[in-house]
Amino acid sequence: MADLSLHYSSKAPLAGTLTAFNQIFATWRRRAKERRELSTLDARTLRDLGLSASDINFEVNKPFWRS
Repeated sequence: MADLSLHYSSKAPLAGTLTAFNQIFATWRRRAKERRELSTLDARTLRDLGLSASDINFEVNKPFWRS
């Protein structure tokens, strides 16, 4: 008899979960790195980007899991 299940059955059920976690952790690491880099910008660069020190301070103080 044929298997007519409507649900996907993976031979390695954790593979997708681990991939998802790796993507989440990569995103968190990227955000943390970008925020560290923002904190090192000087006043002239901030002006060129159209950002204020308070904009940068707000972004840098966000937890890494917040976008």
